[in-house]
Amino acid sequence: MTGNHEFRSTGALLGDVVHRLTRLVRGEIALAKAEIDEKLRTAGMGIVLVVAAAVIALSALNVLSGALVAALVEQGLTPGWAALAVAALLALIALIFALRGLSALKPSNLVPRRTTSNVRRDAETLKEIVDNDTSD
Repeated sequence: MTGNHEFRSTGALLGDVVHRLTRLVRGEIALAKAEIDEKLRTAGMGIVLVVAAAVIALSALNVLSGALVAALVEQGLTPGWAALAVAALLALIALIFALRGLSALKPSNLVPRRTTSNVRRDAETLKEIVDNDTSD
């Protein structure tokens, strides 16, 4: 052994481990909060898209109703069919918004994957350290 090695007490080593573990846990909590905030923003956008889809769907229903009435009253004159085409277009837009919004709200899209991965990796690292220390 060389004289350059510094021997520390068990208490100092344990204190260092606790300090590092505390920093690790705090870092993981901060990452989890940031990732959850990001997922909540995504969910918020999903909700906005679903609400927009509902508003557009109601407009489409209104126009569709007017188109149907106009088509029946005028028996197929152009204004009624034009209104029908507008209603169909609005219904298509509403469908696209609803599908995108619902996709953003899937539980699998809201899971904090990075945090879960980091915690799993940290646990494996700690297990390796403990296994190495017990085998020495």
